[in-house]
Amino acid sequence: MNQTFLKRMSAGTAIAFALGLAGSSAALAAPPTGEEPAIPPCASGDLAVALDTAKESAQAKGQFRIAVTFTNISDRTCVTEGVPTVDLVGPEDPNGPVYTLAHGVTEAPASFLTPDGTATTTEIVVLTQSPGSVGTSGSTAWTPTHAHITPKGLEQPMIAEWNSKLPVLRQDGATRPGSFVEGIRS
Repeated sequence: MNQTFLKRMSAGTAIAFALGLAGSSAALAAPPTGEEPAIPPCASGDLAVALDTAKESAQAKGQFRIAVTFTNISDRTCVTEGVPTVDLVGPEDPNGPVYTLAHGVTEAPASFLTPDGTATTTEIVVLTQSPGSVGTSGSTAWTPTHAHITPKGLEQPMIAEWNSKLPVLRQDGATRPGSFVEGIRS
C-alpha cells in the first residue's frame, strides 16, 4: 500500500476529527476489503494546465526549469501520478517538428486533487542553445511553440503555449539528454 497515501489519509482523518467533521461514519469507514479507496484518475477534462516562466538552474548554466501546474477544474476528486509525457512542438527541424522529452525519474507519488481547485506540479527541464552548440542531426536554435503534455494514463494531450522564447538544444536519441520532464509532485 502506498505509504504517502497512508500518511495523507491518517492526517486527513485526524484533521476531520479535530474539526468535528467526522459526523458521518461513512466518511471514515475503511473499504470492506481493507484496500485503499478507489479514487478515479484525473481525465483531461478534469484538469487545466499552465506553464510557468523559465528559470535558469543554479546547478547547471544553460539549463532552465519550467514549472507545469495541473489544476483540478472538475467537481470530483481525482488522482494523478507518475511522469507525464511531454512533446515540445515547433517549427521544422532536421529531427522533425516534435521533440519528446526523456523522463527524468521513473516513479513519483500520487497526487490527490480535490474539486476546490487544488493543484500539483511537475517540471520541464530544458537545455538551451549556447554559442557554438549543435544538437542532434545539426539542429540549431530550435524554439518550440507549444508543449503537448499527457499525464500518465491519459491518451489525449493537454496543450500549453510555450510562453518563453527560450530555444531548446535538441538531443533526440541521447541517452542522458539535458532536457527532460520530472515526475508529478504533490
